[in-house]
Amino acid sequence: MFLSLAHLFGSDDKVFEVHPLQLSRWLEEAWQGARQAPIAALVSSPGDRSTFLGDDGIVDRLGMPMPPASLPIAPSGIDIDDTETYTDDIGPGSIHKGTHVGLLWHHLIYAYLIEATGILEVCGEVLRRLVVGETLESVSLPAAEWARTTEELFFRDPPLYAITGVVSELRPSSRVNRRNAYWRMFNLDLPHPVPARPSPATGAGGQPWKLDTGSVNTGFREKWSELLRQVWLGIENSRNLIGSNATDAEYIALLCRAIKDMLNGRRRRGLLARDEFVYVTAMSWFHLTVRGNSEIVMELKCDATSPADRLEKLAARVGMSAAPTSRELFELAEPMSTLLRGIELGLFDTAGRARTLFDGDTPLRRDMNLIIDLWQSATGERVKDRPSTNVLPGPAAQPVRIPTPGPARALPAVSAGPAASNGHLSGSSEWR
Repeated sequence: MFLSLAHLFGSDDKVFEVHPLQLSRWLEEAWQGARQAPIAALVSSPGDRSTFLGDDGIVDRLGMPMPPASLPIAPSGIDIDDTETYTDDIGPGSIHKGTHVGLLWHHLIYAYLIEATGILEVCGEVLRRLVVGETLESVSLPAAEWARTTEELFFRDPPLYAITGVVSELRPSSRVNRRNAYWRMFNLDLPHPVPARPSPATGAGGQPWKLDTGSVNTGFREKWSELLRQVWLGIENSRNLIGSNATDAEYIALLCRAIKDMLNGRRRRGLLARDEFVYVTAMSWFHLTVRGNSEIVMELKCDATSPADRLEKLAARVGMSAAPTSRELFELAEPMSTLLRGIELGLFDTAGRARTLFDGDTPLRRDMNLIIDLWQSATGERVKDRPSTNVLPGPAAQPVRIPTPGPARALPAVSAGPAASNGHLSGSSEWR
């Protein structure tokens, strides 16, 4: 969501200038505007728009009722032209400039991939150092503004009755709650452990997010990898006019329908709609922090040319390491989110539509090629390789990992007594 707000501002840094109370109110408005999100152009009938949320009635059920004009609830009042001015009106994007157009937020996979970089734990440790002592430099006023807003929005209990209030006595750890959603939707774990501070509830062998989940999409990873493999076959053979062609558009459509049914099954009657909104919103804030050379990045002398390099430098300042595949994860998050949204909306349910994933020199085909490259590099899963046969394999067409410019030089960590409890956010078998 904060990426969308930055787009409306025309500046990433402007978002960090908005008061946290206004941002909190704006999130309520953004949630309420979800039913006006421009999905209708993508789906075959207006009824299909509920696919975005599982049941679009969940918006009104969980949102505030519209107050009478004589007794308005305080709006966010965000002015995209001047963050120091309160407009006494709803914020941009919720019902932007009277057009009644809401904002789409990313798919839950976006939150998973961004969090898998280790960015939350790194930024959390940076923030902790800033607020409990002087082991980092004294930062500028804009950087202090970022620190205050980050702590208010993401490291304390949300306001009472807020749409973002997905922590309680029954599910007290936001870290565990997010992992629970990722596990249910994708059967995927994050590559780093839950840090000892704050301590999560115990259970399930130290993995409480796997308790009492009921249905879990255990086949997602297998079907997703097979979809990428089949689309790559289509890309390879798209200009093959004389030789054998293993492309099967109907099979690709079947895979898309299977993935759609799996994901929609977890969304029945609005399940996970609120959680997805909150978790995507949180990760978009931290993504925005390193997407450019923001004030906090510059103050800590961690400026670089890519989000992955900025994150690695920030991590080094506090004695940590980001995930080894952060570059791929950052670049994969948005295109994979868009693709899964399209799959859930049924955009590739037929062989004819499935062909658009690999036919022609189109933006969609190029995005698919990028997703395949990034997924293979991030996971080490050779989705471009043909299934093994009795023929001796030749050398691989290309390395598993994408090319990188090499490790960025980072400033040395500043000692602050005991190291961060989670130490290094090293990759696991999930993310190489």
